[in-house]
Amino acid sequence: MRRRTFLRLAAGGAIAARWTPRGAAQTSRRTRIVLLGTAGGPTPKRGRAAPASVVVVDGVAYVVDCGNGVARQMVLAGVELTRLRHVFITHHHSDHNADFGTLVLLAWAAGLRTDVDTWGPPPLAHMTDLFFEMSAADIDVRVTDEGRAPLRPLVHAHELKEGGVVVKDERVVVRAAVVHHPMVPIAFAYRIDGPDRSVVFSGDTTRSDALVALARGADVLVHEVMFPDAYAAEAAGNARSIARHILESHTPVEDVGRIAQEAGVKTLVLSHFVPDNNADAERSWVPLARKHFKGEVVLGRDLLEV
Repeated sequence: MRRRTFLRLAAGGAIAARWTPRGAAQTSRRTRIVLLGTAGGPTPKRGRAAPASVVVVDGVAYVVDCGNGVARQMVLAGVELTRLRHVFITHHHSDHNADFGTLVLLAWAAGLRTDVDTWGPPPLAHMTDLFFEMSAADIDVRVTDEGRAPLRPLVHAHELKEGGVVVKDERVVVRAAVVHHPMVPIAFAYRIDGPDRSVVFSGDTTRSDALVALARGADVLVHEVMFPDAYAAEAAGNARSIARHILESHTPVEDVGRIAQEAGVKTLVLSHFVPDNNADAERSWVPLARKHFKGEVVLGRDLLEV
């Protein structure tokens, strides 16, 4: 690639940042893992997009979570929306599902003509029906005026109520495990085993034995992290508060290192930072994770390819 072309693409966000393990040579991989959004919580952040990731295997896109702006993040990562085939939702909090329907709609607007299977806890099917009801006017105009095939028959929602094998096709095996995320009826972690790499996404969770079992021996674990000191004072006392909810619903970064070590993963990627606007906490993420984990620790950022 010529230098001028590279700079133009990089300025436009078309080239995702890459991370290479220490001592590893750049090799051609069939399985790409890209962090699309690494923020935590429902409000928009200046420096990070909402939670979402994409695993691309032989050109086919498997998306995990659909925070606000996921379609744009895919484009910035250089992943064509028409590559979308599967969407996995970990749980129904708005920072993880706000653009669930929008992702499929925008992929269709970009030229998608193939089926998309979506997976997640109930009421995923009802949410899908409501999204198509809400979007009917837009879809009908595009079918009539632009000659597009109808979108609704392409989308197949599958509700998950327990862990186990979710998808098994010619490229990957996807497994789910139920994790503990208080106040949410069901929350899942997902493991994607591709032809040359395996990756686990924790979703939102407290420490989970089911997650440790799911992640056993994986190449990459992408795990949410919390810096508990930021909430300790506010959560003190008996009254309910957002701070107390956060402490009860997420995993301290030091414990995430313990989980990665117990699971025997090769690389731990920190993501879904809670909070993400504390400079002291930001500098502490990696050292705290490394206290109990002997493998590689990567500080996640948007558009990072692992």
